This record gives sequence, C-alpha cells and structure tokens, in this order.
Amino acid sequence: MSIFDKSAFKFSHQHRSFRTSAISNGQIVQFKLSDIGEGITEVTVKEWYVKEGDSVSQFDSICEVQSDKASVTITSRYDGIIRKLHYNLDEIAYVGKPLVDIETDALKDVASEEDVVETPAVSHEEHTHQEIKGHKTLATPAVRRLAMENNIKLSEVVGTGKDNRILKEDILNYLAKQTGAILPPSPKPEIIPPLPKSKTVPAAPKDRGIKIPIPISKPIVFAGKDKTEAVIGFHKAMVKTMTAALKIPHFGYCDEIDLTQLVQLREELKPLAQVRGVKLSFMPFFIKAASLGLLHYPILNTSVDENCQNITYKASHNIGVAMDTEQGLIVPNVKNVQVCSVFEIASELNRLLTLGSAGQLGTNDLTGGTFTLSNIGTIGGTYAKPVILPPEVAIGALGKIQVLPRFNGNGEVFKAQIMNVSWSADHRIIDGATMARFSNLWKSYLENPASMLLDLK
Repeated sequence: MSIFDKSAFKFSHQHRSFRTSAISNGQIVQFKLSDIGEGITEVTVKEWYVKEGDSVSQFDSICEVQSDKASVTITSRYDGIIRKLHYNLDEIAYVGKPLVDIETDALKDVASEEDVVETPAVSHEEHTHQEIKGHKTLATPAVRRLAMENNIKLSEVVGTGKDNRILKEDILNYLAKQTGAILPPSPKPEIIPPLPKSKTVPAAPKDRGIKIPIPISKPIVFAGKDKTEAVIGFHKAMVKTMTAALKIPHFGYCDEIDLTQLVQLREELKPLAQVRGVKLSFMPFFIKAASLGLLHYPILNTSVDENCQNITYKASHNIGVAMDTEQGLIVPNVKNVQVCSVFEIASELNRLLTLGSAGQLGTNDLTGGTFTLSNIGTIGGTYAKPVILPPEVAIGALGKIQVLPRFNGNGEVFKAQIMNVSWSADHRIIDGATMARFSNLWKSYLENPASMLLDLK
C-alpha cells in the first residue's frame, strides 16, 4: 500500500505573481502567469468564476488553477470588466503567458509595464511584502486576508509593528474608526468538566454484524475505444514522489496491537469531545503515541539529503495522516504534535479532514511532514506495505480493528480488539532493532493508554 504525495487545495501557500501591461490607452490589464515557486512551470485551469463581459472588483475571485502541488484561487487586483479569458477549462496555462485581460481605469497613469505580485497565505512565521502605489506595505497573509474580507486597502492603514508592519490590531482599530465596531475574536473551544459517571449516557450497542462493502455507484460508460491522457496534477506529483521512493531500501516490520483498553477509553471520552464540538477517533491517540515514541527514538523523525550524506533531526513532530478524498489520496500533517494534547490533535484532524474533503487545504498543511501514518483500516485490510515519502525515513500503515479471541494471563479466552500495524523504514540509516523497539513502545502506549500520562508534557 503506498501513500501518494498528492495535494490540491485552495489558498495554498505558494507564491504567485502576475505581470501587467498597459495596452493602447492604458485601460487593458493583461495578467501574465509568472513564477509561482516550487519549480512549477504550468498549471491547469480548473474553474472560471467570471466570463467575458463580467464586472469585477478588487479581490473578487477570477479563477482557480491547479498545479501538481496545490490549487490556487486567483483574485482580481482591479475594478474593471473582463474582456478576454485566455484559456478554457482543463487547459494548461504556462508561466509567462497571459491568463486574463481586464479593462480598467486604474492604470491610466502607470508605466507601460510593472510587476504586480500577489502572495497567498504562508505559515504565520513567515511574512510577505506587497507593493501598493509605490509604497512597500508589510503584512502577514492572515492580516491581508482580514483586510481583503473587509474591503480595506492596506495603503490606508498605519502599521504599528516592526518596520511599520501592519498587524491584526491595526486592521481592527481601522475598522473601529470607520464603523464603530470591532470584529469578534475567533472563539476558543470551551473546556467542560467530565460528566459524573452516574449521568453518563451509555452508548448504544453497535451492530457487529458482517458489513458488506457497498460498491461506488458510477455510471458505466463504454466508449468503444482507448483514451490517452497526459499525466498531470496529482498523478504527476505521485510519479515524482514514488520514483524518488524507489531509491530507498525499505525495511518492513509488522505487529498486532490489542486496543481493548483504548476502545473503552475512547467510548468514555467521545461524549466529552462531542460536547466540545470535536469528533474523537482513534487516530489522535495513534498520533500522540507515535510522537511520544519519537522522543525516545529521534532517528525516526529525521530527513536525509538526496545522496544520504547528511541527516537532519527535526525538532517538530509534524505527523502526516493519509486521507482519502474525491481529489485522491492526500497526506496533510498535524504540526508540532509533541506539544499538543490528544484533544488538540483531534481538533486539528477535524479541520484538516473538512478542508481536505472540500479541496481547500493549503500548502502549509501538506508540506513539512516528518513522519507519516496511513490508516488504511478505515477502508479495509489488515497488513500493508507502505511506501516512504521522501525525505522522511519512516511510515506506518494501520489495519482495521477486529474483534478476535485471545488468551489472558490465566489461559482464559477473551474478546480482544486487535489492530495490525505495518512499518516501513529507510534501511540506510535505520536498523531493524530500532524500528522494532519504537513499535514496541508505541504498542505499549496504546495497549495501556493510561501509561501515556507519565510521558505527557
């Protein structure tokens, strides 16, 4: 079972820019797709939000384009009228070629050609610059998005941060002066104490009958002839990643985990998490246990260069989780798991799953992973052979949870909740004993979930 490095999501953390050219009387703006980073030279036009003759305002969505890295929503920089769309849906747009023409009065006084840079969201540690009317305005992507949502021009806001950087508070203060109102802060999850056991509502018994797989209902179309398609988008990224993975000598290790106690614990915690607005699955426990194990075996949370001459030990545990979406298999990651609680991991997983299903994950969610878990058991199967995602050095595939007979210490048969796990490690730097010891530690945390409390920080 392999994990594909695929991602297609709006508001990705790529860098994109466009070149504007004034034509004839200076009223036609021709956007040219410029370098958007990551070595990307072409994108696919997935959706047009406008048509020729439509009027657009600043920050209105014009189209969505998709590279082999992510999906990007392109917004208008000017008030004007769409005069020409240079591509049809699913056509390839190339860097340096016109994307759309807009008729506007905003460029009458500008030079014949200037660069207009649009930088989408990046991680909050990074900052971006924006040129507005010849003045450099510094603001984070989150601040620029807040300004865009409230139709505020950054050039009109006085920044109070370092080097006159515009902060979120500056936007809110500007809004307060203009409207007398301040945007409410983002709500934080309310912590609710556990319910007394006497008031706990018992979960309804689940039907343990045999589940018959339901086939995906798609109309069968007999075309009568073969069809050849170019390898683009997600498939192109998958080809690149899996080709690189072929260079890695994979070491495999498998084991079974008795999750009987964890199943009981989760049933007790599910109502609490639900009251706090979070769906609690087994995955947050698997992820947190892996992070605790990585603290003891940091070699598994490393990356190696292409020639395997240098090993980089990652400070953060950014654990990737394979998700099956309509766009295909994607692997976003939960950042800094080593400092997150199980509930915080569950909340972040809910967010990633919601955005992934809608095709709106950003590049920041899909890059920077240091270790990966693939829960193939949600679909079916027990053991797998996961493929490492370079430059990571280890990956685990989780099978489905099965009710199976096992023996206790007294030789008595009991009903156990059994899950199989399959690990793959880069055998160039990780030996079998290290992988086995890590797996045993991870197993002990899950079979005795209370033991995780001893190592939580």
